[in-house]
Amino acid sequence: MNIIERIIAEKANVDTVVVGQELTVDVDLVIAHDVTGPIAIEQFKKIGVDKVYDEEKVVFVIDHNIPCASIDSRVQHKTLQEFSKDFGAKLYGKSEGVIHQVISEDKLYKKGDLIVGADSHTCTAGAYGAVAIPVGSTELSAVMALGSLDIEVPETYRINVNGKLNPGVYAKDIILHVIGKFGTNGFTDDAVVFSGDTIKALDNEEKMTISNMMIEMGVMIGYIDQGDEEIGKVTDTYEIDACDIVPVAACPSSPGNVKSIKEVEGVKINQAVIGSCTNGRYSDMKIAADVIKGRKVADYVNLIVVPASKTIADRMDAEGLTKIFRDAGAIVTNPGCGPCFGAHQGLLIEDDVAISTTNRNFPGRMGHKDASIYLASPRTVAESAVNGHITVPGTVCSLEG
Repeated sequence: MNIIERIIAEKANVDTVVVGQELTVDVDLVIAHDVTGPIAIEQFKKIGVDKVYDEEKVVFVIDHNIPCASIDSRVQHKTLQEFSKDFGAKLYGKSEGVIHQVISEDKLYKKGDLIVGADSHTCTAGAYGAVAIPVGSTELSAVMALGSLDIEVPETYRINVNGKLNPGVYAKDIILHVIGKFGTNGFTDDAVVFSGDTIKALDNEEKMTISNMMIEMGVMIGYIDQGDEEIGKVTDTYEIDACDIVPVAACPSSPGNVKSIKEVEGVKINQAVIGSCTNGRYSDMKIAADVIKGRKVADYVNLIVVPASKTIADRMDAEGLTKIFRDAGAIVTNPGCGPCFGAHQGLLIEDDVAISTTNRNFPGRMGHKDASIYLASPRTVAESAVNGHITVPGTVCSLEG
């Protein structure tokens, strides 16, 4: 069995599993946020049980609409607050940050765990060696009650990235390069393991960027090689040379519409976003701040900076990054999802053009369906915000520092 199958077998309490086998697995952690959680709670109450299966293993995070963007979002918040009080589920409700970042900081993602989440980017936990499966809110309600999930063992594929990365290439470029290569339906309902010496050399924050966006290839389970384990036999293995990866952007209106930054250089923008569960970590903020320091955001560009957690925001304050951004003319918001979800804090109108470190650029994702959204690394976004148009990394300031 491969690493994915071994974890599934352990959680199903069986010796071995095969592709296509249907079985029931024990769940180590259940997560949801303020959009999906209330729906799960409504269905949970219809089940008729008086408690969740384990108070320490059911976690809610208010991150999508905080502060409240509407009356409905306030109702969602109150639903989570009351459920947490009545049933003992853990709640992060004080703008602690984005669900995947907050849970990782509290070390709730553990190697070998099986995690279920009512959020498509639950696969972020794969950076920590967990098998993480996204589900709908109704299915989540049953897991909240039973602590188990029925699954079908998926095919597993391996993507090896080896070699030295080019200057100006970051984890975001790696995952966008791969999505561009295989498409948004390249691994629908499959498991994918990222491995190779390039991947193993990345720090956990960079690995989270890659695992977070693996869902954009259609995967059921996204996993990062932990470096100390045998991956085992997979359906197929693909080899990628790191030197073939250049700074890229996912162009409107799909994460799979990937082009080199050189191909789209010069496209005028009026909004730039640095943040989200994909690239809102401290290292991302530092990369962007080093570009922004001593410079100004272009007059007609709205730069929005969204720390992925309060911990990150506190460090930004302490180390002067927040001041750098604000002095340059950027807006630094409270921790959370910000404009990524398209609810508030920077929505786009039909003729807006944005470049963002977020994970999706579908029509309507960040506002009007006719707005244009480009996805890129924090370095590319920062340089573009200064110039007022999409910019090749190293143009505003040297990549050597």
